[in-house]
Amino acid sequence: MKAVAVRPGVPNSVHMVDAPPPKLSDVPNGKGVLVKVLKVGVDATDREINEAKYGAAPKGVDYLIIGHEVFGIVQEVGANVRRVKVGEYVTCTVRRPGGSIYDLIGTNDMTSEETYYERGINLRPGYMTEYFVDEEEYMVPMPAGLKHLHVLAEPMSCAAKAISQAFEAQRRLKVWRPQRAYVMGVGQIGLLSTLILRLRGIETYALARSPAPTPNSKIVEALGATYVSTRETSLTDLAKKVGKADLIIEATGNSAAAFQAMEVLGNNGALVWVSVTGGSASTTVPTDKINLEWVLGNKLLLGSVNGNREHFEIGIRNLAQGELTFPGVIEQILTTPVRGLDNYQEMMRLLCEGKHLKVYVEVAEG
Repeated sequence: MKAVAVRPGVPNSVHMVDAPPPKLSDVPNGKGVLVKVLKVGVDATDREINEAKYGAAPKGVDYLIIGHEVFGIVQEVGANVRRVKVGEYVTCTVRRPGGSIYDLIGTNDMTSEETYYERGINLRPGYMTEYFVDEEEYMVPMPAGLKHLHVLAEPMSCAAKAISQAFEAQRRLKVWRPQRAYVMGVGQIGLLSTLILRLRGIETYALARSPAPTPNSKIVEALGATYVSTRETSLTDLAKKVGKADLIIEATGNSAAAFQAMEVLGNNGALVWVSVTGGSASTTVPTDKINLEWVLGNKLLLGSVNGNREHFEIGIRNLAQGELTFPGVIEQILTTPVRGLDNYQEMMRLLCEGKHLKVYVEVAEG
């Protein structure tokens, strides 16, 4: 069976492997689901794994099948599967449980263990292949009416979790109704976060470096948000002009920007970091000023990484509502298809160019 993999720790090692075909019996107790892969999304995580910045192979093999954003169709189910059916479209969660109490109650994304297991990222094979089998627990049905949005389900789950977690944590304030939000970065997670915030009726400013118009800025504006080029208006100047943010979603992939965001959060505000930075960059920040303002202002910083099944379900509902509210806009995020697993070198080349909003591989028809 064809699969696209890397050799963790070896830069630029992406290659094709002949992987063993999966079987329902790979999952015990009749809980297995066999899925035919239709499309797989790729992003900076896949590029950085190929650059050997992080990632580890599953036990017993020297390669890691990449790809953590999957859309497929169910081919076969085990005797005790109840939640999904043959012929149903599905996406699949990314993180798998370790041994902490958080893993045991189904919140694998909140594990307290240092070692984590993520399909296509760390110690578990990914979805860049023809078929896979997994446990029913990790399958998330996707309505046929949303199949044109396919691989956006996984990044949408990340955006949904980030915003949901902010509201959950802010229950400490008894009443928290954010009026103004900044979204830093207008990649896929930034744009999908913008969508969710606009569906909540929050005044939203989406920030990126490039001056408008760009494809990303047009999507921001079509969602009823305000696009801000940081080359034209600095983050500090924006805060002076419109006021500090009650909620910031930081999704630039730039650690300096993540820390800079701390300076423009309003009192009782929440800043959510969703960036994953695998490099070694460092920066200087006004620590005394930030420390003083954050303590006196009851400000909150939280990190958010991937999502569990609940976040996928929330995200899919947001996609459905977004289709009704902003028809035809979300699909514009899906910019760059690559036909077939054999074109994996082209896939990686497009990722490394950094010019494409969303690269995805069309594995099969369905």
